Amino acid sequence: MIRLKGMSLKNKFFFSTLGVILTISVIIAFLARWILVSSLTSELKLRGVSIAHSVAERGTGDVLDNNPAHLLSLLYDEAKLRERQHLIAYIFVLDRDDHVLSHTFTVPFPHGLAIANPVSAESDQSVRMIDFGKQSAYDIGVPVKEGLYRIGTVHVGLNKTHIDELVGKLRVTFLGFISIVIVILFIVSHRMAEYITRPISKLTSISDKLSKGNFEVSLDQLEEFEGWNVSDCPVYTNTDLPCWHLDRPGDYYLSDCKNFPDHDCCDCSFYVKRDGDEVVQLGDSFRNMVWSIKLYRRRLRESEEKYRSLFNSGPDPVLVVDCAEFTILDANPRAKELYGYSRDEFIGIPFLKLGPDSNAACIKAFEEYGESSESVYYPKILHYKKGGDPFYVNMHVCPITYRGTPAIIIGVTDITQIIEKDAQLVQAAKMKSLGEMSAGVAHEVNQPLNAIKMGSEYLSLMVEMGREIPPEQLDKVVSEISRQVDRAAEIIDTLRSFSRKSGMLTEEVDINTPVKSVLALITRQFELQNITINLDLDDNLPPVTAQDNRLQQVFFNILNNARDSILEKSEDKKYDGIVEISTYADSNYVYSSFKDNGTGISKDVLDKIFEPFFSTKEVGHGMGLGLAITYGIVEDYKGRIDISSEYGEGTTFIVSFPRIVAEADCIKEN
Repeated sequence: MIRLKGMSLKNKFFFSTLGVILTISVIIAFLARWILVSSLTSELKLRGVSIAHSVAERGTGDVLDNNPAHLLSLLYDEAKLRERQHLIAYIFVLDRDDHVLSHTFTVPFPHGLAIANPVSAESDQSVRMIDFGKQSAYDIGVPVKEGLYRIGTVHVGLNKTHIDELVGKLRVTFLGFISIVIVILFIVSHRMAEYITRPISKLTSISDKLSKGNFEVSLDQLEEFEGWNVSDCPVYTNTDLPCWHLDRPGDYYLSDCKNFPDHDCCDCSFYVKRDGDEVVQLGDSFRNMVWSIKLYRRRLRESEEKYRSLFNSGPDPVLVVDCAEFTILDANPRAKELYGYSRDEFIGIPFLKLGPDSNAACIKAFEEYGESSESVYYPKILHYKKGGDPFYVNMHVCPITYRGTPAIIIGVTDITQIIEKDAQLVQAAKMKSLGEMSAGVAHEVNQPLNAIKMGSEYLSLMVEMGREIPPEQLDKVVSEISRQVDRAAEIIDTLRSFSRKSGMLTEEVDINTPVKSVLALITRQFELQNITINLDLDDNLPPVTAQDNRLQQVFFNILNNARDSILEKSEDKKYDGIVEISTYADSNYVYSSFKDNGTGISKDVLDKIFEPFFSTKEVGHGMGLGLAITYGIVEDYKGRIDISSEYGEGTTFIVSFPRIVAEADCIKEN
């Protein structure tokens, strides 16, 4: 059985067919031999019986007359007639007492032959194989009768050797015929096995070449078919088209199919199958399969070339990180230039090393997301070069499969210069704001200074007049001077904090704190311009992730725009400006609302107010960067700004940020 498994299909067909033919031939040979030999022997025996009856009939008178001479002549005539001389070994006649009357032996009559095959009185004949001397013969005995009485017996001996020679010739002739038939069937079965297995052998040969990566093998090796040409395939010259044979079309492609005159393109008439047996069908299916594989290899190669081109020549750094250990698997040349690592140094280092603080969130997200196919964007995060120099990047992360393992591909954009320019812009805006509120600040600082001057002059006058100051009054004056000094110091600290250059650092911030800091600077200014500020701050607000200094800039810009809007409206008519400020929170966000009763914003410019350098103010009264800077800062901290405005009635800005607890819950849910 093991040897049979190791045989080729061709040999299996061949030997199976040959075995069946040989078995049937052997059975036929034995059956035919038995039939032919039996028939020949029976026929010869019948001839012997006929000869014996002829002698008995013709020799009846000679037996009655006891005429041995005439009887002998009769026996020789019968024995030597034509071909009988080879068949008949002897003929002899017995009288009723089994005495030999005459015989054809030229030698003394063999002893015992007369009684070797006795014929009973009831039978008409008796056939028996007997041996006489060195010979054997079929002895056929028939009675010689006169009327109802038996007067003697005739014995005819058929030469067994001659009969065996005839059987031998018949056997050789028959076996020769069988052998010729077997040889013919051998050749026919061999050719049939080769014909049946030839397409399979060709498919096997092509499969071996395909498995070795040789997809340029000619498909014409399968079958000769002039009606099938790869250039007829719709996707042969345009691989952007779907392969309808395998890519089951969606609605888009179904509608696209209608552009073809023959809608059978959806089933792809290119993949035709000819009429034929299973082997032909298999060959056609294999040919279609090979072409589909070649097509997808072309698409894969083109995609690989595009990816490799983008990977190597793209303007931004690209990293490939595995999702098991979060180590770097590959890096493009731009990444090497930006981070300062060579490719060999990049391979295997932890991704966390490039950004110990910012990359942790990315790693945690993809550990929890598993095989999510969504791309994640991380803006303005801090990375470090090989020597430890920090720089800011925007990072896009997308899961992929890299060399059979789950991985993420990371696109990085260096935004350090943009961050620095934004910081410079914010700083310039702060300086401009300080200049605009200098009058209010000067008035705010002047008040404690006047109080200090009045207290010091009072003390000096009392000393000049030589009057004693009561301890209670002296303590009151000194305490007031100290309180006014603290107030002046607080104003200076607020100015210093506001004017300090801010970075991209984050901290937990109570949103009321920057609101109060800004109000400390602008309240007096607003009062001088007849603008009243109404406060409604929630003292139990949860913290948000931001930076106090940058939020001051946000709220200052909003309040500054509210003031300008009120002042613009008050140019037409006298009225009291009001700004309502409130803070509150819900389960997800912390809100700060700024509502004014200024001119409001028309609907046609409402969508443009956050665009850089867009301004509705007169030339020289604004660069149009305040709200653009505000929008950028709020977006950095994942916040949002909602605006509702009625032209001529006023505007409401609502700035919201995710509360820290809610943000953690959101990450946990994801």
